[in-house]
Amino acid sequence: MEPAANATVYIVDDDAEVREALAWLLRSRRVFSETYPSAEAFEHMLAERAAAGLPQRQPCCLLLDVRMPGMSGLALFDNMVARGDTAGIPVIFLTGHADVPTAVATVKRGAFDFCEKPFSDNQLVDRVQAALQLSAEHLSDSRAQHALQDRLAELTERERDVMRLVVEGLPNKLIADQLDISVRTVEVHRARVFDKMQVKSAVELANLLRAQPG
Repeated sequence: MEPAANATVYIVDDDAEVREALAWLLRSRRVFSETYPSAEAFEHMLAERAAAGLPQRQPCCLLLDVRMPGMSGLALFDNMVARGDTAGIPVIFLTGHADVPTAVATVKRGAFDFCEKPFSDNQLVDRVQAALQLSAEHLSDSRAQHALQDRLAELTERERDVMRLVVEGLPNKLIADQLDISVRTVEVHRARVFDKMQVKSAVELANLLRAQPG
């Protein structure tokens, strides 16, 4: 599997040798990484990015040590889950044998995976690539949803009324009757809705709106 374009792997581990070894491994597979010596340092980076209003623009994942001085990897993970960060930043825990049951529990709570130390380089890189692919898919879906919201925002109130009835499958005559407007006016609004929503049929419009969360 090829590395996701412009992807970043965040490495959070208090052991400098581990951080450098992981960064070297990823460089050897043409994957860019950023290293952090503590959970607090990584949290600070996320907080600064959020305060600056900088959205996530590239696929990424997090290699996270379970046990660290200060804030543990588990505490960091809990914070990320609470904020909804793990959808765009899949978490792979790096665990010792004693931490495996804990790591399994975190996977059930939304962590992407865990790798037990000492881990196979190939196995770890494979899981990283899978996590980056998941992050890329999340970003693509998120961009599509934002684009859909932008299109919906361009509709007038009357166009929204017409769109709702078109999606319900009503013919133009019944839409005109319900909205107390002429059939010709319905046809004009319908055409504008299709143009703004970038669809060619009522079925395509319904499928587009069905994909919208909520």
